[in-house]
Amino acid sequence: MTNTIDPSYLLSSIQNDRKTTGSNVLGKDDFLKILMTQLQNQDPMNPLQDKDFIAQMATFSSLEQMTNMNKSLESFLKTLEKNNLQDASMLIGKTIAYLDDQGGEKTAKVKSVSLKEGQTLYQLDDGKTSLVAGEIIKIE
Repeated sequence: MTNTIDPSYLLSSIQNDRKTTGSNVLGKDDFLKILMTQLQNQDPMNPLQDKDFIAQMATFSSLEQMTNMNKSLESFLKTLEKNNLQDASMLIGKTIAYLDDQGGEKTAKVKSVSLKEGQTLYQLDDGKTSLVAGEIIKIE
């Protein structure tokens, strides 16, 4: 009789079977739950000191302010992208000059403007060329 290990007991099998729930990122709600659990389960003979409690509340307040600032910045960036697209749309119908792959200057009219992955793309009237703003060397 040979001694074999059942493959279901291998670490790789156990790790693959684990179910993941929630996210790996702690938010302000998670922080508040941890704080409340800590307060409910503290040692009555050695309660949380005032300075510790104030420090944790200050941390919570900072976390909340950073979250609000992040939301505001995201909103601001979306507005900026829309404004860039509106500004870029003023080039539709205008003739622009750009350098091709060999370094030669070419001209074409801007047919349309689009926003893709945060970059403004200018589609030219040849139907196949699209440029970013940094590639345009002259506007007529």
